[in-house]
Amino acid sequence: MTTRDAAGGTGDPGAGTDDRTTRTRPVPRWVAPVFGVLALLTVPWIGYLAVTLPRQSVSAHYRSAWVGFDIGLVLGLAVTAVLAYRGHRRVGLAATATATLLVVDAWFDVTSTPAGPDLLASVVLALLVELPLAAVCLWIAGNAERVTERRIRQLALRARLATERARVAEQTMAEPRRGWRARRARSSTAAER
Repeated sequence: MTTRDAAGGTGDPGAGTDDRTTRTRPVPRWVAPVFGVLALLTVPWIGYLAVTLPRQSVSAHYRSAWVGFDIGLVLGLAVTAVLAYRGHRRVGLAATATATLLVVDAWFDVTSTPAGPDLLASVVLALLVELPLAAVCLWIAGNAERVTERRIRQLALRARLATERARVAEQTMAEPRRGWRARRARSSTAAER
């Protein structure tokens, strides 16, 4: 009896995926409601900021903020590159973080640049570089698990084939030789009779 049968399901793996007792959850149950509440609580905060923040602000650490952010972006790109090169299963996490950094970079480049040629350059950079690269990162993140699963299947197939070859080789070594020595042994036995 399967877990699904015991829970009142059909027992057919393809039927009725409503039964939550047989699914493996990727995170604890409390994560969804907590994050849902946090999202709802953030909405009034956004309204408060929209009303109370000044339209313009001078920052004493503007240059440090941008340089630090871009260093983080470089690290995200580099980690994604290294993990992709190594075929590491966690490349999706790095790619997701890098996509987030790219979208945030595009947003703040465009929204913090005054009107004029610099704004045009920021928009062009966002549309032609940052956002498309973020899309590629999200594609990597979305396909990393599938690529990893395919790689695991390939390795499992190689292991099965190697095991089969070893078994065949072992059987071949255990069988009596049928070559010229076997024929000579048979002919000498026949001559002795």
